[in-house]
Amino acid sequence: MADLTNMTKEQLEARLAALEAAYDDYKARNLKLDMSRGKPGPEQLDLSMALLDTVNEDNGAVTASGVDTRNYGMLEGIAECRKMFAELFQVEPEQVIVGGNSSLNMMFDYIAQAYSHGVCGGAPWCREEKVKFLCPAPGYDRHFAVTEYFGFELVTVDMTEDGPDMDQVERLAADPAVKGIWCVPMYSNPDGITYSDETVRRLAAMETGAPDFRIMWDNAYGLHHLTDTPDTLLDLYKEAAAHGHEDRVVMFMSTSKISFPGAGVAALASSPANIEDIRRRLSFQTIGYDKINMLRHVRFFGDAEGLRKHYAQHAAVIRPKFQAVLEALELHLGGKGIARWKKPNGGYFISVFLLDGCASETVRLLKEAGVVMTGAGATYPYGRDPRDSNIRIAPTYPSLEEIRTASDLFCICAELACTRKLLEKK
Repeated sequence: MADLTNMTKEQLEARLAALEAAYDDYKARNLKLDMSRGKPGPEQLDLSMALLDTVNEDNGAVTASGVDTRNYGMLEGIAECRKMFAELFQVEPEQVIVGGNSSLNMMFDYIAQAYSHGVCGGAPWCREEKVKFLCPAPGYDRHFAVTEYFGFELVTVDMTEDGPDMDQVERLAADPAVKGIWCVPMYSNPDGITYSDETVRRLAAMETGAPDFRIMWDNAYGLHHLTDTPDTLLDLYKEAAAHGHEDRVVMFMSTSKISFPGAGVAALASSPANIEDIRRRLSFQTIGYDKINMLRHVRFFGDAEGLRKHYAQHAAVIRPKFQAVLEALELHLGGKGIARWKKPNGGYFISVFLLDGCASETVRLLKEAGVVMTGAGATYPYGRDPRDSNIRIAPTYPSLEEIRTASDLFCICAELACTRKLLEKK
C-alpha cells in the first residue's frame, strides 16, 4: 500500500470506503477484548502456583536465620528477601527495605513522607509555595497520578531514544521548586526504551536547585527481557555516589509480573541516610509487612538468578504475542506514512505514534468495536497528549488468537482515523 499522505482526495475516499466496510465487519463480531493494562495472562500466573506450597505445616514458617515469619517484627523485611533484592539493586542488603505486594504503594508512601515531613531532615514539601516534578513522557500514568494527587505541578520532559531529554532535565532541575523526576529506566513504559549510559551519568552528576531532589527510579522491568540480547542499564546508585549524590536516588522493584501482581513482593533501595529516614516513618506506619509471603518467594526463587530464570518462562509465553502485534503493524501500517513504533527488547508494552490528532479517535473506534485500550493521552501528565498521537498497546493479557484479532482491528481503526484526518485537509 502506498503512502497515504501522498494520495489524492479520490484515492483517500476509495481507501476510506474499504476501511469502513472492514470496520463494520469487525463490529458485527461483538468482540469483548481488554488491552487496557499490562496484566500477566493466566498462563503466566500458572507458572508461579507452586510458590503457594513453599510455606506449610511440613516445612514450617521459620527462616534460615531463625525468624518465625508468622509473628510480629522485622520491619525492613526478612534478611533472606533483602539479600535477594540487594543482588538486583546492586547494593548491600542493609540498604534494602522489603514491603508488601506493591512498589507503587512504596512510591506513594515515599512521596507522602516527603510531602508531610520532608526527607533526611529537610523541610516538608507541603510548606513550599510550589512543588514541581519532572515527568518524562510518554511515561507511566500511575507515576504522574501520584504526584498530581499531592498537588505538584507536573512538568513534561520529552523522551528520546536514550531516555529523558537531559538538556531539558538539567535546565529544569536548576529550579529549586523542582523536587524530583520519575524514571522507568529499563524498557520504559510505554516506549520500551532503556536509558543510555550517558543519560544515567548525567542524572547522577547534574546539579539541582533543590538539595532534596529525588530520582524515583522505578526499575519495574529490569528482568523483563524478550530477546536473547537484552538491554543493559548502568548502575545509577554507583554513579551518583561517585558524585556525592547518593541520597537523591530511591530505587524500586517488585515481583508483580514475575510471581503474582496481587500477591508479589515489592522492595526499595537507597542510601543509608534515606533507609534510616524511611525506617523511622515505617515504625509509626506498620509493625511489619507480610513476612510469610517474603519467605514463600525466597524459597520458590532462591536468589536473584532464580528470578531471572523464572522470568525467562514468562518471556516464552508473551514473546509470540508481541510478535503478533509487531507483524500486524508492519503488514497493515508499514510504509503508509501514518504510524511509527519501536520494536522493544523487553518490557510490557508497544508504543505507537499516529498522525497528530488521531489517537483519541482510534481508541474510540476500537471501543465501539469491542476492544478496550488504555485511554489516549494516559501516558502524558494530566492525561493530555499535546499532539493526540500516542497509543499504548498492552499485549500480555489476552490470548494469542485474541491478540491477533485485536491487532488487525487496531490497524484498521488507526488507518481509518488517519485517513479521515488527511481528507479534512484536502
